[in-house]
Amino acid sequence: MTKKSKPHVPAVTAVPEFSISARHSKALALTADQAPTRRTLLLGAATAAGAAALAASPKKARAIAPPGAVEYPVPADPTLVPGRPPGLNGGYGTRSQFETEVREWSGSGTSSRTPLASSEGTITPSALHFERHHNGIPEINPEEHALLVHGMVKRPLTFSMADLKRLPSTSRVAFIECAGNSAGEYHAARGKELHNMHGLVSSSEWTGVALSTVLREAGLKPGAAWILAEGRDASMLSRSIPVEKALDDAILAYAQNGEALRPEQGYPLRLLLPGWEGVTNVKWLHRLDVSDAPFQTREETSHYTDLNIITGKAKQFTFIMAAKSLILFPHPEAKLEGPGFYEITGLAWSGRGRIKRVEVTTDGGKSWHLAELQDPVLPKAQTRFRFPWVWDGEPAMLQSRATDETGYVQPSIRQLKEVRGDAERGNVNYHNNAIQTWRVNPGGTIENVHFSGHP
Repeated sequence: MTKKSKPHVPAVTAVPEFSISARHSKALALTADQAPTRRTLLLGAATAAGAAALAASPKKARAIAPPGAVEYPVPADPTLVPGRPPGLNGGYGTRSQFETEVREWSGSGTSSRTPLASSEGTITPSALHFERHHNGIPEINPEEHALLVHGMVKRPLTFSMADLKRLPSTSRVAFIECAGNSAGEYHAARGKELHNMHGLVSSSEWTGVALSTVLREAGLKPGAAWILAEGRDASMLSRSIPVEKALDDAILAYAQNGEALRPEQGYPLRLLLPGWEGVTNVKWLHRLDVSDAPFQTREETSHYTDLNIITGKAKQFTFIMAAKSLILFPHPEAKLEGPGFYEITGLAWSGRGRIKRVEVTTDGGKSWHLAELQDPVLPKAQTRFRFPWVWDGEPAMLQSRATDETGYVQPSIRQLKEVRGDAERGNVNYHNNAIQTWRVNPGGTIENVHFSGHP
């Protein structure tokens, strides 16, 4: 009996079987400063096979090939060389070796930040979505993962991942922002890099099961008011969530941007609470305990509370991330090449709903002008804004100010401090949504400053 041969799947380093002519082979060997001629293109038949392998075979990423990319030879003229066939990357796409954006790790090793300066549109690539962990990233087999729903419910239930995926699904775009985003900028303007100052915010499309669906299956008992959401990481991070939010727009998310969650984003299951502070969006979710009162966990008592220096009291629960906007270009890592036209652009978001308008000033608040909002403008999602500006070469103070559909207006840093007070340290700097100021100097350099001279 003749055995059936298995279909051949090329390995990442395999050379595919496709022909390349001597003309194409020689063109590949040319450097960028060697203009191909008819004579040189007709030479080199003896090196055709070697050049074909060079053109097709990827190399492991080195210094010139950033994470997520593979280094390939670059011909002087790609129209003269057959391109590589699909499949060399193993079947999962890689980005161009010329794109270098990466998340920047914090010094503590507990977070990484989205490179906002290079962002386009409103969706953050999954690979660049910010991270915040409390005891590392767990490795979890989804076939062994389950969600327990118990406490003040009529029918305690356990759901496997397969069970959850059998339920009706829903998708929505939503931002997630860490309560500590921009915290370092509250007391003074310290940062020099955009991602270090404000990179703990990202936006994605999330897919999963409405939490209300699961709670209806379990049946809430009378008096049920709070839910403990607990993660399956080594810290077993947990937060108390009001039932009202759980029944409103909460999602048990298992997918992000069209594919399964990344491990650093909670694979295989996370809680998504659109518009609420990042720590409540519990990752690696494995338990929901329903009760009639909050559970007073570590992350809602000693951490993530808002201290008011003026009153001497602390607000325990500040769930909603208030309206905020940020100019992403120009920014301190950029330099304007000279007077002329520039497009000021950035992002705005609000945990209360849609962004209604964004205003931009180039004179520190003496005059404000409406920016254009790019569609779609979605609730509890980031919105891109744009404003045309002709720089005259003189000093300028750039700011943006967001207003959401509830009428809430993004405050200046002075307005925030008038309510909260100021301190070098302490929880006073959580939930900092103050207007950010970039000072443009005559030479085109840009600085991060605190400025509230024209409210």
